[in-house]
Amino acid sequence: MHKSVAIISDVHSNHLALEAVLQDIAARNIGLIVNLGDSLFGPVDPLATARLLMDQENIVHVMGNCDEVLLQQESSSETFQFVKPLLDQRIEKWIRSFHRTWAYEELLFCHGTPWEHDQYLLEELTAGGVRYKDTVQLANELLDVPQRYIFCGHSHVVQLKYLPTNKVIVNVGSVGLPAYHDDLPYPHVMESNSPHADYAIAYRNAQGNWNMEHVMVEYDWERASFMAQTNGREDYAVAIRTGRMA
Repeated sequence: MHKSVAIISDVHSNHLALEAVLQDIAARNIGLIVNLGDSLFGPVDPLATARLLMDQENIVHVMGNCDEVLLQQESSSETFQFVKPLLDQRIEKWIRSFHRTWAYEELLFCHGTPWEHDQYLLEELTAGGVRYKDTVQLANELLDVPQRYIFCGHSHVVQLKYLPTNKVIVNVGSVGLPAYHDDLPYPHVMESNSPHADYAIAYRNAQGNWNMEHVMVEYDWERASFMAQTNGREDYAVAIRTGRMA
């Protein structure tokens, strides 16, 4: 039985941020890590990121939408075209082994939602921008989910929402990419407004209930930003350095 679980997500090839987070987790003597996906899809150092994650035997991996993209043979994505040629059969086999979702006692882990890893759980996209769902809507959407605590990533923005059904949703944020722009289904920007590497911890209190902690780790984001810039991605460089898109 694990007394605490560390939850990471959305590393996006930023091995420097990942290394700092793994060191922080190790210093807290946390034995189980759940990775909610989107690990290698980025212009910092996908192979160094893969090595760090594959060398850790205590990590459970959940499939992210960008992980699945990397299993395709072709994509018009600039990031795909940078990362895909670097992957060997061993890495692709590892990605294929990821879980769609994963549950541990009262905890459910997913990348986007419990049903689709390319959709936001807490946010709704409209032509007018990003709207956060209210608690009643979320409670209705999650009625059939038996677990009380739902951990997600995908939007890269730290959130915790308590629902009228006594469920709790935790967005753990992003380890390696604190802001990004996407065109689908509508153009939108997600920003954490900080360059820190974010992750979350769930741990049992004396009563046997689960407490939540969001952790923001400082690391050398200037170096990570420079690496992204060197690989031709000024957008990633700005996001990594500032937590914003501009």
